[in-house]
Amino acid sequence: MKLANALSQRSELQTRIRQLESRLNNNALVQEGERPAEDPMELLKELDGDYTRLEELISAINRTNNSTRAGDGTTLSDLLAKRDCLKSKLSILRGFLDSASALVRRHSVSEIKVKSTVNVRQLQKQVDALAKELRELEETIQEKNWTTELM
Repeated sequence: MKLANALSQRSELQTRIRQLESRLNNNALVQEGERPAEDPMELLKELDGDYTRLEELISAINRTNNSTRAGDGTTLSDLLAKRDCLKSKLSILRGFLDSASALVRRHSVSEIKVKSTVNVRQLQKQVDALAKELRELEETIQEKNWTTELM
C-alpha cells in the first residue's frame, strides 16, 4: 500500500469515528419502554475495531515518515513538521498584514491619523516567499506520499 492510500484511509477512519461518537451519543438514552435506534454495544464494538485499525495505520505512517528521505536527506517527518510551522506562521503573518494594511478613513483633519507600524510591501514580499516555499514543500511531500510504500 502506498503512503497516500494509508493517509486517505486514516482520514476516512477519523471521520467514521467522529460519526460513531455522534451515533453513540444519540443512542445513550431512551424513554422507558422504548428501544434505541441503534444498539450502543454494537456501536462500541465498531468503535473499538476502528480505533484498532487507526492505531495500526498511524504507527505504519509514522514509521514510514521517519524512514523516508527527501532528496536532501531530510526525513518526511521533518518535512511535515516544517510544513506545519510554515502554515501556522503564514496564517499569523497574513492576518497581521490584513490589519497593518487596512485603510482608516479620516473625515476631518482634526481626527487622529493612523499609520501602519511596518513596511507592508516588504512584509508582503516575505509572505510571498514563504508561500512559495510552502508550495514547493507540499509538492515534495505529495510526491513522497504517492511513491513511498507503507512500512
